[in-house]
Amino acid sequence: MDSPKHTWIISLNDPSGVDSNLVGGKAASLAELISADVRVPSGFCLTVSAYHHFVAQSHLASVIQMELGRKPLDKMRWEEIWDSALRIRSSFLRASIPPELEKAVFEALGQLNPQCSLAIRSSALGEDSAQRSFAGLHESIINVKGEKSVLQAVQTVWASLWSDAALLYRKELALDPHNSCMAVIVQEMVPANTSGVAFGRDPRNQAVDREIVEAVPGPCSNLVDGLLEPDRWIVRSSSGEVIEWHAGERDAVQTDLPLLNEADLGELHAKLTQVEKLFGWPPDMEWAKQGGSLSVLQARPITSGLSVKQPDERQWYLTLRPKLSQLRRLADKVSNTSIPELELLGKHLAGQDIDNLDDRDLANCIEERLMTLTSWREIYHKEFIPLAHGVRYLGAYYNDALQPQDPYEFMNLLGGQDFLALHRNAALLDLARQVQNNRALQHLLSKGVMVVPHSPSETWTYLQRRIAKIRGGPDFLKEFEGFLTTFMDTSYNGKRLLDQPDSLLTLICQLGNPSIKKTPQSDQNTMAKAKDFEQRLIDTVGQSREQEAREVITIGQLSWRLRDDDNILLGRIESQFLRALQIGGKRLHEVGRLTGHLPSEKSTPLVLQALRDSQQNSIHIDEDGQEPSRSRTPTTIHPRQLIGQPASPGLSEGPARVINDIQDFRNFTQGDILVCESIQPTMTHLVPLASGIVERRGGMLIHGAIIARELGIPCVNGISNVTEIICDEDQLTVDGYLGIVTLGTPEFGLEEQIFSKQPHTTPWPSKSNNFDERQQ
Repeated sequence: MDSPKHTWIISLNDPSGVDSNLVGGKAASLAELISADVRVPSGFCLTVSAYHHFVAQSHLASVIQMELGRKPLDKMRWEEIWDSALRIRSSFLRASIPPELEKAVFEALGQLNPQCSLAIRSSALGEDSAQRSFAGLHESIINVKGEKSVLQAVQTVWASLWSDAALLYRKELALDPHNSCMAVIVQEMVPANTSGVAFGRDPRNQAVDREIVEAVPGPCSNLVDGLLEPDRWIVRSSSGEVIEWHAGERDAVQTDLPLLNEADLGELHAKLTQVEKLFGWPPDMEWAKQGGSLSVLQARPITSGLSVKQPDERQWYLTLRPKLSQLRRLADKVSNTSIPELELLGKHLAGQDIDNLDDRDLANCIEERLMTLTSWREIYHKEFIPLAHGVRYLGAYYNDALQPQDPYEFMNLLGGQDFLALHRNAALLDLARQVQNNRALQHLLSKGVMVVPHSPSETWTYLQRRIAKIRGGPDFLKEFEGFLTTFMDTSYNGKRLLDQPDSLLTLICQLGNPSIKKTPQSDQNTMAKAKDFEQRLIDTVGQSREQEAREVITIGQLSWRLRDDDNILLGRIESQFLRALQIGGKRLHEVGRLTGHLPSEKSTPLVLQALRDSQQNSIHIDEDGQEPSRSRTPTTIHPRQLIGQPASPGLSEGPARVINDIQDFRNFTQGDILVCESIQPTMTHLVPLASGIVERRGGMLIHGAIIARELGIPCVNGISNVTEIICDEDQLTVDGYLGIVTLGTPEFGLEEQIFSKQPHTTPWPSKSNNFDERQQ
């Protein structure tokens, strides 16, 4: 039941505002500060009762239940949580605030200074407590003007209760998301000359007798959003004595004068002391100073150092919501420095002649390449992965502005990108057409690969000799070998794709089939469509935000393109490391000093030691990284249906082909259902052969889901342990509408009727492109 109307809005000056169960921890702290005569900007709070009323009247509880009830939160990967959060956010923003609640908000706004811009801040229950901090995980929106803008900002803050970062943090703290609720603070903004944060104790070690004060010119958002580097003081907490001062380096004119004088620091020290006495804990306090007046914007416990018994992952969750300024810096560094360096490095390593190095130099080469690979993996995690959030930032930005029916409509802005994988797939199709136009070559490749019972290298040597004798064969060989060097010098699960040329020939034979779905290429129509949606966004945000919108689009498109390219380029560095390691392994094997399997990255130390010490005993390597082929036995117990996320609509039926290793590529044939952990950029050339896709990893923006939708292939993802549950040749039915995979042959009349007419794929209805409606 809804609470009485009078509890929807509470002024921060109202004594009842100290009830944290009604207004949340942040608002309750502000109300208590006001009661203690601390200067706090005027404002009011929309209580949790207002939130519950909005959710009930908008029927949003069923949306939340559908999104978070599909599978337990602790079983959902981050990508799946982000998708659910996006759809919940979209539903919150598209809902209408009930007229009676809207009227109450407008009446409360009438009590504030109409000349002031407003700050709309979260105040969820449990937020800013001494045990945990949601700081930065929920939305805060500043410089809001106008009644309608306030309502939209309030809805955005409410929706942030269900953001991916907030859900992951609640998951870590074992909090039930369904019991979460959100109050919202609406406050006048202080037109500050200087602002910042102050800590009653050093957050790194609260046992030390010191406070930390940071200050920037202008509003506090310049500091918390990382736009300006602050001046920083270390102050003795027992006396207020200044111990150190460090001037921040800022692009504006730099002076030798600190932003705060001795009197300012004394006033901040007094405020920290007052707040600590009031609440009983040393505060993390945001403040703003206008002229001679200092206002406290918010105060919360310091949740680091001694105040937290165990470290949490909140800082990592904050990286899931990067600021535009952070994305801007990453985009510049990655696109202009890191990616060009990575590309040049891959070509440089490939061009090095390392076959004739002596053993010691070869060991040094292997070690150096492994160190290089390790270094670039760290760069990948520090730069490339955070930049990938640019496309998610674009999605939220677009949906906030346009509130579309389909929460994935923003993906139309991503069309026409020039991926490395597109060039690879186009070259594959050219080779496939050559094979289709040469009957002798087609016959040899379709039969020869299957009948030669040798290792991949022996099979390739045999085929090279045979192809060279066919009319047109030498030209095909030259182009194919150029394709290998240009596009396949990369890795998949610790194996070099260059070592499997025969499996590519099998693929090329099948790609020439006219019935195969061809990977869409970047074309004028796709680019024109992207331009139309770009203009739609710019028209909506208006001229004042046009530059911002264009930057968001540019960064989103860049992050979208590089999410593929960086994997392929990093794979080339791994491939070149593996090349050196294989040379060392083969050299040791030939002289009888290595038995078992050829080495993988895991066994590198053994190989290095053997190459550097010729007197060392022979080494034996058991592991090869390949999972054994799994087949169904009569005693195996398996489910009839698996539930995942509907990632690409349609129905398909066919035999399963589980891809765990590069060796599995050669067994993949047209009409198979591709089952894997996740489709990586280095294996997307298999997808056109698939009649359906099933992945363990979930999400609407992962590679498999994107390519499946482009090609019209049904896809279900987010199924835990799917590569262990499903075996090769299992008969599968993939329902991309509902997110269901059925094991076994069709047993029911409707199933038999559908698949007796269409043995592989049933496309989605032509009128339906709305994933949101299908999932609801």
